[in-house]
Amino acid sequence: METVSTVRAHGGTQGVYRHASTATDTPMTFSVFVPDHVPSTTLPVVWYLSGLTCTHANVTEKGEYRQACAELGLIFVAPDTSPRGEGVADVPEYSFGQGAGFYLDATQAPWSTHFHMRSYIEDELPTLIAAEFPADMTRQGITGHSMGGHGALTIALRNPDRFRSVSAFAPIAAPGQVDWGRKAFSGYLGDDPATWRVHDAVALIEDGARLPELLVDQGDADPFLAEHLRPELLAAACEEAGIALTLRMQPGYDHSYYFISTFMADHLRWHAARLG
Repeated sequence: METVSTVRAHGGTQGVYRHASTATDTPMTFSVFVPDHVPSTTLPVVWYLSGLTCTHANVTEKGEYRQACAELGLIFVAPDTSPRGEGVADVPEYSFGQGAGFYLDATQAPWSTHFHMRSYIEDELPTLIAAEFPADMTRQGITGHSMGGHGALTIALRNPDRFRSVSAFAPIAAPGQVDWGRKAFSGYLGDDPATWRVHDAVALIEDGARLPELLVDQGDADPFLAEHLRPELLAAACEEAGIALTLRMQPGYDHSYYFISTFMADHLRWHAARLG
């Protein structure tokens, strides 16, 4: 693992790191904030998955999480959203290709060569975090924004024993039912909707996946709300399944990091209460 940069902030260390990923067969960059702590002790971990077009840098620079993480004693991990670099397939379209990995393992060429973000986030990167940082991997929470909210919900639903806390900011709640998701799924996974269901939070819940509770914040002035995000479908699925969903429609807020940073500390407190 290569250290790209480190800087002191809020009584902790904000670092950016790079490593050669075996899952994606590319270099992958991620950021980690570690609060100061007693040596030889470990801290709970909150994962943050970013949205379309983003890298690790968006939340690292604009998420305003460090003060809360320092106060609460939380490690904050922010991966990239896709493989990148020479030889990695791409298209000139913000909702597909580089920057739009959708946290799945692609099965269709040319994407299947490198786009293995499910394996990277679920398996490879946690192993690296456990080895290189003072992380208590028995106390993990996960959150994310938009495409990353989709990723947080689906990864947690597939791994309910790993995550003690789950939240999301404006997630793509039912990607198999909206244009963003259908385009990504058909391109990465093929045209059979049955293969999409393990990557769709609403479908996973309909098929029996369960979590004790979820926190979701959604701005009611979000321009993508009606067409792409569809939180009402998540609410209906959770009600039917008996999952305790706290869905907060925030008046006047949009899809930007102004929205995310406003409610970031709320989410981190919510995670900390469940991580111990």
